[in-house]
Amino acid sequence: MTDGPVAHAATSALRRGDPLARLRAGGGPPTAELDVLLSGHVFFDIVFTDLPQDPAPGTEVWAGGMGSSPGGISNLAVAASRLGLRTGLAAAFGDDVYGEWCWDVLAEQEGIDLSCSRRLPGWHSSVTVSVATHGDRSMITHGHTVPVRVEELVAAAPRTRAVMIELDGAAAGAVPWWKPAADAGSLVFADIGWDPTGAWDVATLDALADCHAFTPNVVEAMAYTRTGTPEAALGRLAERVPLAVVTCGADGAMAVDATTGERAQVPRIDVPATDPTGAGDVFAASLVVGTLAGWPLQDRLAFSALCSGLAVQQFGGSLAAPGWGDIADWWHRTKAQARDDELLARYGFLGDVMPTDPVDAVRRAEATLTRQSDLPHR
Repeated sequence: MTDGPVAHAATSALRRGDPLARLRAGGGPPTAELDVLLSGHVFFDIVFTDLPQDPAPGTEVWAGGMGSSPGGISNLAVAASRLGLRTGLAAAFGDDVYGEWCWDVLAEQEGIDLSCSRRLPGWHSSVTVSVATHGDRSMITHGHTVPVRVEELVAAAPRTRAVMIELDGAAAGAVPWWKPAADAGSLVFADIGWDPTGAWDVATLDALADCHAFTPNVVEAMAYTRTGTPEAALGRLAERVPLAVVTCGADGAMAVDATTGERAQVPRIDVPATDPTGAGDVFAASLVVGTLAGWPLQDRLAFSALCSGLAVQQFGGSLAAPGWGDIADWWHRTKAQARDDELLARYGFLGDVMPTDPVDAVRRAEATLTRQSDLPHR
């Protein structure tokens, strides 16, 4: 990511491709206006890269590059939208320059439906500064509690084929915001965050009874299931949810789909990793694409591994997410090189699922903060 191109609304005309075109042609849920709905906290991310040394007290370090992008739940929303899913986001936005810019990028550049989102007068945006060094990142964040309940935001949400959520250990008896969608037939794809308390309360997983899929990483999976291996953790999770997936970092991912009786495991894509921010979100969004489109489990996992691998090659979270153009570029290069028969066989399905209409390659990780004078007057 470098100083330079500004994210402008003109890119909203990108031809993204529709992975569910055949499903739509066949009917599907006739009243579903969205493919996926999600809710969460939006951050304004500032990322500094290419530091010659770590910052130290009393010193100044000049970074080789920097950029800005919508962060937090935006990472997941952008990943889904760039893969062609009709994506809706229910979130709060500040009425400051940061909030206005994030709104414009998400709605106009990324094509995300913000009809369930709200601008809040006098509430300033949450901001994260990320410093990428030594293949990892350190972050400083400032923000305030969102003064509006998510249930208010999604009260009039359109019908959706799927919902993406994070299990949060809601109080006993509380109805989660996504439960009405699940009751209406939406597939719920759940993830879970790191537990800083170290308790790893198994009761948190009780909400999986209303979910279709669960995608924890290997540490989270073993901690919540009290198991000692990824395979054992996957087995326990498969007893709770139809589609259980455990992501294993450098060891790829494994999954069980009880609805089809399939089991699958794939290695990670061997690419130089620049920034892991948002890779898990890209993996999850890709899994939704393959599941809604009805692909075999092996292909869904391979596709998710590919998309997350492409994302880590760029700096930033949301704006590093690949689109179908990027996927097509990778596949054409891979076939042209023809050096790995196993890789070619694993991804041969791409020829059948790639959008038939021309699509544009997404220009990843090139956004920086627009000037205030560029913002439309409201």
